[in-house]
Amino acid sequence: MTLPLLIEASELNQHLNNPDLLIVDLSSEENYLKGHIPGAINLPASRLLSGQAPVPNKLPSKDQLQQLCNDIGLTKNSVVVAYDDQKGPLAGRFIWTLHVIGHNSGSMLNGQLASWTAADLPLEASPQHAKAATAYNININPALIADVAFITQHLKAPNVAIWDARSYPEYTGEKVINAAKGGHIPGAHHFEWTDCFISADNLRIKPANALLSALKEQGITPDKTIITHCQTHRRSGLTYIVARHLGFNDVRCYDGSWFEWGNLPETPVEK
Repeated sequence: MTLPLLIEASELNQHLNNPDLLIVDLSSEENYLKGHIPGAINLPASRLLSGQAPVPNKLPSKDQLQQLCNDIGLTKNSVVVAYDDQKGPLAGRFIWTLHVIGHNSGSMLNGQLASWTAADLPLEASPQHAKAATAYNININPALIADVAFITQHLKAPNVAIWDARSYPEYTGEKVINAAKGGHIPGAHHFEWTDCFISADNLRIKPANALLSALKEQGITPDKTIITHCQTHRRSGLTYIVARHLGFNDVRCYDGSWFEWGNLPETPVEK
């Protein structure tokens, strides 16, 4: 079974009985227990972070990732579909994490759980538990990760575009969150993550042609290496999915994001 990176509720519903399907709900436990897609297991979003100082929002260690795979019952045959209760950034970061460890069969539910309920599809409240699985063979792909050194080396590279997915006040430095300095990485292009949605009431991703045109206006084009980030690489989990969905082949996520860049004394900043 092969599913698209961005899957519609109606298509997912057709595969609910497939034994290889692994549905991961990254909502809060409270919301998960109120109702989730049948068969979905709940995964705390904190499991996507290393939790280690000084930048706790970075990718978990290989041991942490191995335990995560074991706990969700991931196998090489697993076809993963993820969603959350935060408009998609956690699901996006989870799919990015799967890609980083070499598991490319992952999809995000377009519109999150709201699209499922809008289609009048069934929910269940009983918690589900992961199936036992043998150890997943993790191979970290560094080509999907950007760090301070990589970004610094490519600040003036014409074939690299930094996609800042934060709000505009964060981008300009008017608003500073948990950082010693405000502003943005020099040369970074701003396109807020919520601008990827059809509307505030419809959290499905906009049509591809509309997004490609809007991103092109900001200098974010498929022919470039894209580095996407936000404050803690949560919102940029969504923009990673959008870029890949649009056919961008070279997309890296800066998991340190502004929490790291904005607190390092030597990193340059524009406002």
